[in-house]
Amino acid sequence: MTKIVLVGGGGHCISCIETIESGGKFQIAGIVDGTLIPGIRVQGYEILGNDEVLSKLVHTVTNALICIGHIASPAIRSRLWDFVSDLGFALPSIVAPTAHVSSRSDIGSGTIVMHAAMVNAMVQIGSNCIVNTGAIVEHGTIIGDHVHVSTGALVNGDCRISDGVFIGSGAVLKQGIRVAEASVVGAGAIVVHDIDEPGVYVGNPAMLIHA
Repeated sequence: MTKIVLVGGGGHCISCIETIESGGKFQIAGIVDGTLIPGIRVQGYEILGNDEVLSKLVHTVTNALICIGHIASPAIRSRLWDFVSDLGFALPSIVAPTAHVSSRSDIGSGTIVMHAAMVNAMVQIGSNCIVNTGAIVEHGTIIGDHVHVSTGALVNGDCRISDGVFIGSGAVLKQGIRVAEASVVGAGAIVVHDIDEPGVYVGNPAMLIHA
């Protein structure tokens, strides 16, 4: 199997490990995380060191995946994406075997589609995104880069989700909704109008609470 190194060893990494192992396409070579002690193990995989070791690893491990989660801001995931890409790593898309991704859709590099997620026909998802467990992205939707569609969220057809957006667990976006860059849609929010101004939106219907 092709080797892959995971960047970030927290809670999201644990879910990524489960998804990667179940797919059987990649062998995890270890985890890079500057906040954990080198040599300890996460789900059986060794912490290899901080970001500095990546410049050496790229010569023996050609693939990487950003495994830091995204809630309030995509900044860390975005910065690491640029750093790892510039080092020369390939960032493959990862799709859980229990997920369904239409053959008529396109998934960008470094994006992970987790267990029981559904990506329907004519969807475009950018790079370094998370489509989390049980999320649904319906037909014709276009999602930018560094977006997190959280657990159980429902993005209906023909939506347009800009870069860096976070869609919380159980949120619902009505068909055709537009969401401005780097916005946060809170857990359980029901979005029935376009989000034109970046900010934090919660409730039913979703309303801006913090710009």
